[in-house]
Amino acid sequence: MKRRDTGILGERLARDFLQNKGYHIIETNFRCPHGEIDIIARDKDCLVFVEVRTKKSLSFGTPEESITPAKKERLRSAASHYLQTHHDLPQQWRIDFVAVELNTRNETSRIELIENAVGEE
Repeated sequence: MKRRDTGILGERLARDFLQNKGYHIIETNFRCPHGEIDIIARDKDCLVFVEVRTKKSLSFGTPEESITPAKKERLRSAASHYLQTHHDLPQQWRIDFVAVELNTRNETSRIELIENAVGEE
């Protein structure tokens, strides 16, 4: 499986995982000049921007370790852009992270939600 296909699979698994937790998916793969947000969802009265990281091997670290300070800043900027260009949104918002690890058969070996993973800095 190619890297891009792994990412697409991880995002699909993350979407299903979030929906099973009660999140309402609003949009996927939102792109703007600041970058991309994998999933935009609603969790009760909170707008949630979700970054998904999928790994098949932990040789280069866990999915969580792959989020650099620069990536966090791009996520904050993209979220801000979304909030400025879309209306009638909840006042509360946060950036969550979903870590997906796949085994050699491309099956989920771990999926974890980290709420408010990218705070204001």
